[in-house]
Amino acid sequence: MTTTTKVLLGIVGAAAAGVVIGMLVAPDKGSELRKKIKSNCGDWANTLGDLFNAGKEKAEDLAAEAGNKYNRVKENLG
Repeated sequence: MTTTTKVLLGIVGAAAAGVVIGMLVAPDKGSELRKKIKSNCGDWANTLGDLFNAGKEKAEDLAAEAGNKYNRVKENLG
């Protein structure tokens, strides 16, 4: 996992924790609070899924690039 990915996941995690803490100290009824938490958890799950997919695509691109470089070096040596 790259440093950029770690930073992004850290930011998303901290923001999610901040949202949950903010909701817990808000003066809403319990049922309203549960609805908000459920909605926000779904949103954060989608965001994390998008980040995961972006990271997966980047890793696949880097792996393909490394394979291409390996093949070029192999051809030059052979």
